[in-house]
Amino acid sequence: MTVALDLGAQPRTEDAEQMRTLVERAAADLADAPAEEVIRWATDTFGDRICVTSSMTDAVIIHLASAIKPGIDVVFLDTGYHFAETIGTRDAVDVVYPVRMLNITPSRTVAEQDAELGPRLYGRNPDLCCYLRKVEPLERALKNYDAWITGVRRDETNSRRESRVVEWDDRREMVKVNPIAGWTSKEVDDFIAENSVLVNPLVYDGYPSIGCATCTLRVEPGADPRSGRWAGTGKTECGIHA
Repeated sequence: MTVALDLGAQPRTEDAEQMRTLVERAAADLADAPAEEVIRWATDTFGDRICVTSSMTDAVIIHLASAIKPGIDVVFLDTGYHFAETIGTRDAVDVVYPVRMLNITPSRTVAEQDAELGPRLYGRNPDLCCYLRKVEPLERALKNYDAWITGVRRDETNSRRESRVVEWDDRREMVKVNPIAGWTSKEVDDFIAENSVLVNPLVYDGYPSIGCATCTLRVEPGADPRSGRWAGTGKTECGIHA
């Protein structure tokens, strides 16, 4: 069952210097390890102080993590602007996989944001809109954890090319785990097919990278998978991973 929470911060279990040392050792030891081994290290190390984040484009990282740690927290950012298919995928994931789904919402509703900052902020100032509806809510949620698991891959954008399977997240002072950082798009597709992983139906309708409905367009076959995100603005990241 999806849990709608405004999570209050809990104290971190280790100081930053200890965590950085842990990260450097793990990054070297696990650099070429299978995704399952990376996740097992992370869940063994952090226990209940780790979560998965997902945009619900697909459930690959959820499939992997929940098989190793059933009941793991999954953080979903409910921006108020999602496609209906994305909300449907979140609900399906909550039913199919053994996870604790946390539905995280911004501090302002869409109506409140429109009243305070004017309508269609996503068109006038997409960076601010992303910050208010994605970055700030995520940072609030992540204060409850020592580490987070993402589906970031090096081949997605230029800013992700140096991603390691285990990193120190300077901004949030916590550990960031990217178990499939080295996977290619084909490897993701093969894993989905071989394991019957849930996928957002929009992926099969020309949306290989899915964000808010207000800022995501259908992509022509063969085009950059992320070219439909913030098309025409030069923006390539919402600010969560960059």
